[in-house]
This record gives sequence, C-alpha cells and structure tokens, in this order.
Amino acid sequence: MTNLARTEAEAESRHEDFERFFAAERGRLVRACLLLTGNMADAEDLAQEALSRVLERWIEVVRMASPVGYLYRTALNLNRKRLRRLAVAARRIVDREDRDEMVAADERLDVLRAVASIPRPQREALVLIEWLGYSAEEAGSLLGIEAVSVRARLHRARTSLRRVLENKT
Repeated sequence: MTNLARTEAEAESRHEDFERFFAAERGRLVRACLLLTGNMADAEDLAQEALSRVLERWIEVVRMASPVGYLYRTALNLNRKRLRRLAVAARRIVDREDRDEMVAADERLDVLRAVASIPRPQREALVLIEWLGYSAEEAGSLLGIEAVSVRARLHRARTSLRRVLENKT
C-alpha cells in the first residue's frame, strides 16, 4: 500500500469515526442545548457550531479521554458567548425610545434575569444531571470537577431555582 493510499484510508477512517460520533451525540446535544437556550432554533445552531468545532479538531479530539466531554464543554462555552451577546443586545433594546418596544424588552429581560439569576455552574450541573440524566461522576468529568462539587452545585441550583420561582409568583 502506498503512502498516499494509506493516508487516504486513514482520512476515510477518521471521517467515518466522526460520522458515528455525530450520529450518536447530535440528538442528545441538541436537547441539552435546548435546555440551555429555551429555543429550538438557537439550540440547533449551538449544537451545529459545537459539532463543527469538534470536527475541525477531530484528529486531536478523538485521542482525548472524553471526546463527548469536549463536545459538551464546547457547547457550554459557545452558550456563554451567546448569553453575553444577548445581554449586550438587551441593553441596546432598553435604550430605545418606543414604549411598545420597551414593554417587550422588559418582558425579555425578566426571562433573561430569571435564567441568569441561577449561577452558570449551578445551571450546568442542573441540566447535566436532572435533564440529561448524567450521574454526578459523569457530569463532573464533563465539567472538569469532582463529583462532590457537582452534587453541591446541584443542591445550590435547586435552592436558587426554588427561590427565583417563588419570587415570580
């Protein structure tokens, strides 16, 4: 087998590996992103961007201890970036003069504040364990922390969420 043929065979193998990875993880990633974003279109965009970034680095990612963990961490980081952009956009909306737009902006800000009131680490632990069904050990591995820290974040998240919801009513 020539070097060129071997290189092409290896590239094809990596392509097939990523296709299997994509098929196995895409649906679950989109559902996780939906829980983070609250909007299917945003969730699909976030998942697509995370998967495309993993594909760009597939040669390195496939060798990692947890390619799935890298995928979810990438999605979480992209979501943080999205939330920062939304906060900037929300501030711009508040500055507008039209009263109807102000009411709509206030309603959007109320929703954003409710979500943002739960600290990001707590929100991540809550989504991974409660909605995605990961164990504390698996979530800890994905987040790069100990399982006991995940359980503590989960407890604080539940407490924070209860407090936010009680204040809304």
